[in-house]
Amino acid sequence: MSDSTLIHGSCVFWRDSGILLRGASGTGKSDLALRLCDAGATLVADDQVHLEVVGDALLARPPAALEGLLEVRGLGLLRFPFQAPVKVTLVIDLVAPDRVERLPSADHVMLLGRQIPLFHLSPWPASTVRKVGLAMQLAAGTIMSAS
Repeated sequence: MSDSTLIHGSCVFWRDSGILLRGASGTGKSDLALRLCDAGATLVADDQVHLEVVGDALLARPPAALEGLLEVRGLGLLRFPFQAPVKVTLVIDLVAPDRVERLPSADHVMLLGRQIPLFHLSPWPASTVRKVGLAMQLAAGTIMSAS
């Protein structure tokens, strides 16, 4: 298995956590990254994320050509402050609202041999930014699920 890969996605750094947003084109990755930046996150990468293993950590950074660029639909590619590399501690797969489980079981995804907590959320509800914050707490074990 390779120690690095380039994936389609977006990534932000928020509250000491690297959050990898995955989904097909048009599923809201850049839009959610923008809203997370409004909530205090820092952009890591948009559209393409370079992942690599360094020691025990899975690190994310943008390809050089995309550093600091975020696609804001209707406005174009805009330059934002960015931070890289960051340790990926959470993966959010973006799905349609009807595909979000009401009471999901704990889930993980293997990326380059590293097990990372995984949640499935719709990017569009107003509560999604708050849900990402709660997912970070669940992944870190600072709050517990009752299910």
